Amino acid sequence: MLFHLVGPVPADLGVSNGELRACKTTAHCAREVWASSDPIADFNKLNTLVRQRPRMVVVNEREAYFHAEASSAFFGFIDDLEVFADEDKSQIQARSESRIGDSDLGVNTSRISELRSALER
Repeated sequence: MLFHLVGPVPADLGVSNGELRACKTTAHCAREVWASSDPIADFNKLNTLVRQRPRMVVVNEREAYFHAEASSAFFGFIDDLEVFADEDKSQIQARSESRIGDSDLGVNTSRISELRSALER
């Protein structure tokens, strides 16, 4: 990594009223909700997948929720990835957002799509 452009950890991460927060813009944020017949099993699989990915570290975890930081290879930009298993609604919520900048060139959308694809395999 040539640079390390971190930015502050957002204060409003986490689950509020049973939801991960909405994205203010899709230019540097992605959020998806997936139906799940077993949210906790899917959550555990996603947690394992994230921990196996390079430059991704789970920094906060509690029952049915985790927050991971993903850093880009060259500039060291940090993105915040959140995953929540909502057992009441039989769904998985996933959200990924860049901490700094106005555009992520589709990185967060791609990250969420890759996790969903891996989960469906």
